[in-house]
Amino acid sequence: MSRTDVEIEPDSGPPPRDDHAFFGQPRGLLTLSGLEVWERFSFLGMQAILVLYFADAVSSGGMGMSAGTAASVSAAYGTLVYLVSVAGGWLADRILGSYRAVLWGGILIACGHYAMAVPTAGMTWVGLGLISAGTGLLKPNVATMVGKLYRTDDDRRDAGFALYYMAINIGAFAGPLITGWLGDHKGWHWGFSAAAIGMTFGLVQYVAGRRHLAGRKHTAEFALAPDPMRRAIRLIVAGLVVAAAVAVLLAAAGWLTMDRFVDLLTLVSVIAPVVYFAVMFASPRVTPEERGRLRPYIVLFLASTVFNFILFQAYSTMMLLASTNAETAILGFDFPAGWYASALGAFEVALAPVVAALWVRMGHRQPHASNKIAIGVVLGGLSFLLMALPTSGHSSDGYLMSVWWIVGSYLLLGLGDVLLETSGMSATTKLAPAAFASQTMSLWFLSLALANGIQAQTVKLYDDVSKPAYFGVNGAIAVAAGLAVMAAGPWLRRTMHPVH
Repeated sequence: MSRTDVEIEPDSGPPPRDDHAFFGQPRGLLTLSGLEVWERFSFLGMQAILVLYFADAVSSGGMGMSAGTAASVSAAYGTLVYLVSVAGGWLADRILGSYRAVLWGGILIACGHYAMAVPTAGMTWVGLGLISAGTGLLKPNVATMVGKLYRTDDDRRDAGFALYYMAINIGAFAGPLITGWLGDHKGWHWGFSAAAIGMTFGLVQYVAGRRHLAGRKHTAEFALAPDPMRRAIRLIVAGLVVAAAVAVLLAAAGWLTMDRFVDLLTLVSVIAPVVYFAVMFASPRVTPEERGRLRPYIVLFLASTVFNFILFQAYSTMMLLASTNAETAILGFDFPAGWYASALGAFEVALAPVVAALWVRMGHRQPHASNKIAIGVVLGGLSFLLMALPTSGHSSDGYLMSVWWIVGSYLLLGLGDVLLETSGMSATTKLAPAAFASQTMSLWFLSLALANGIQAQTVKLYDDVSKPAYFGVNGAIAVAAGLAVMAAGPWLRRTMHPVH
């Protein structure tokens, strides 16, 4: 098919209301959910073994990092992914369009995983860079395309997003099972190969199902005029080339070490949301009423940061703990440590519809959005406090805790994630100033970047303090933060109106 053939394909907006081919939902939801299954399969499958690969001995095919350094570098990678997501949303809106942003994002992710399948340290870093860029393009724009499948007054929208969220967690469950087994039995790069093949499957079905997607035209919805677009593209390309050249020169001079790069990402993750909030508060396009709703959003932003600081360690310190101090057998069946990460996805798949049904049953009696978020943060903290128990009183490195301690921790974490993410993203769309509607969702991604940035510094202590102290202190801080949000409940309910 030629480029011209693609461009004249009609783009008449959302599919008709009678499109109920996928569990009563538009057929395009199957295409986008299928893409997310494979994207999460590859992303979280790779992440489940990434920290173990970093920490494994060079003689065993790993990178030979200390546990703390491995967790820190893994967190820095997460920081980069979510920082790039902010730029990915802008590129889709102004230059690429959602369809092409997701397509090119998927291609970059697949190339990154294939690069990581090559057993050299250099290709590992190239692969992580490509995956970061690709995920930044794909992740914020798939959800946007899901929304475009529905008219504003379509009652199926919330149910459609629930199915989409379940697809994300199906991938999160399946990915670590495959990559974990391959990494443990065949080698780390075999696991990375599985992630590459998974992303390729996702791309194939995405392109094959493109005719069912709304917003699939090859121009951006809010595209820049031709001259500004050419200038923007030149600036982006020049900026990337200059940044890469400076990084290479600083690394060659010995100044840009891995520790300094991690510190730089943490600094950016702190500065970016501060600048974003300052711009919105100062903007003349934001009304006094909208500015009043931004104040409680700062509390929700910080709550998300605290919770995700705990959540992302499910793929770093918890993986390290599982690989060294936890049993990897149930009823005589041995399993790789990376399989623990699948428990989180499994719990979220199982709990999401239960929680949704509970809220429907409770109707107007359900907790306020701020309380749901607060409960999620408390549950995240409790998941770490729970780990302080089996690690206490055992100084021997040979001690192995029961499987059920980590499974129980992931159960609390999974329930907390379902409560916080669904309520937080919904509140974000309702509290956003009209002039910054899309960019406020970028702020939510920046809370994830900030969580990873803080984690990149904190996990360096993993080797230097006792395990009960590490998990106990971090867990207690999260519980205290959740309780503080609960205490602020009356003010939040008043200032977040009309959010319920």
